[in-house]
Amino acid sequence: MSTNAELYERARALIPGGVNSPVRAFGAVGGTPKFLTRGEGAYIVDEEGARYLDMMCSWGPLILGHCHPEVIEVIQNKAALGTTFGAPCRAEVELAEAVVGAYPGLEQVRFVSSGSEATMSAIRLARGATGRDLIVKFSGCYHGHADHLLVAAGSGLVTAGQPSSAGVPKAFAALTIVLPLNDEEKLKALFAAQGDRIAAVIIEPIPANNGLLLQHKEFLLTLRKVTRDSGTLLIFDEVISGFRVAKGGAAEYYGITPDLATFGKIIGGGLPVGAYGGSKHLMSHIAPEGPVYQAGTLSGNPVAMAAGLATMRILDREKAWTKLEELGALLEKEVGAALADVSTPWKVIRVGSIVWLSFQAGEAPRSAEVLDQNVGARFAPLFHAMLDRGVYLPPSAFEVMFLSLAHTPEDISKFAKALRESILATAA
Repeated sequence: MSTNAELYERARALIPGGVNSPVRAFGAVGGTPKFLTRGEGAYIVDEEGARYLDMMCSWGPLILGHCHPEVIEVIQNKAALGTTFGAPCRAEVELAEAVVGAYPGLEQVRFVSSGSEATMSAIRLARGATGRDLIVKFSGCYHGHADHLLVAAGSGLVTAGQPSSAGVPKAFAALTIVLPLNDEEKLKALFAAQGDRIAAVIIEPIPANNGLLLQHKEFLLTLRKVTRDSGTLLIFDEVISGFRVAKGGAAEYYGITPDLATFGKIIGGGLPVGAYGGSKHLMSHIAPEGPVYQAGTLSGNPVAMAAGLATMRILDREKAWTKLEELGALLEKEVGAALADVSTPWKVIRVGSIVWLSFQAGEAPRSAEVLDQNVGARFAPLFHAMLDRGVYLPPSAFEVMFLSLAHTPEDISKFAKALRESILATAA
């Protein structure tokens, strides 16, 4: 049996940084990454046999927990019939019906293989449909690693202390305007000056890649109004929030319907899937019906489609969103009780089953600009103290946690107890 350290050394010789996605390298928290071998409900096991309560859930998609027996059975059965065809299959039609039927204003959807691919394609569609070039995003929101979206992004870029990425031409970045979140005045001023030149505004309606920066509904309503008035398309990036905070995602949660939406994570049932969609009119611009080209050999993959469809059906049957809200509320309550007599800025910020441990003093932050970028030094020892107590957090102070239907009240108590002990142990 290999140790985590041995595997990491082998990986570093072959893979940049020893990982296939930056945050996995533990760069923000130090130490050796855990190489995971299996998942069991709400738990994961590493190469050395250590078992952890999983508060990351593969960064969100495992809303049912690891290895849900019905999803695994579907995957096995479908894989036995063929893993990829590069041709249409029944499962993609059925999953499209489920996604379109669940999300407000959606009439058609195109499946891709990742959330990054979905947002990249939605931006191209917006430019093609409007004939405009400029796009607007918000600082701290992460929409994948397409060149024109790696401007003031969150996620791993914040963890690594990089506001953008090398290799992105300045000409690309010049077509992307960045605004602060939750600032109506700057939003209105921009649209008064340049609204007729902006193809699209893309936003995480529930920004969850740079902490959990919950927006005032009034700001999102203003965003909907100024985009509609200027002929600009509003894109909700629901890769994280879609089918997690509600069946209809943040659009249902806030009662605001965007022009286009992007999805990922949950609709793949643990396999690589993304999607983007909107009205039939807008989607008719996509090839082969229209001039906006987008393609993918593995798009609509039969195994991934079947896994996503099984997940969607289970969520409906189990009344998942009610249960997850109850579980999230229980976590808030138990953490509050566990820390009641502990002098600490650490607190829980939550929406549904998305949870963030914030070290911000005062009111919950709503924009990237107010975040304390030095919190990593305080988070790193807390992260390792939690690992020592059998709880696996995302390895970054700016990443959120996720609950699943596999988490139990006992798991929540375990988390709260471990958090209290870890905060006390690292308070010095």
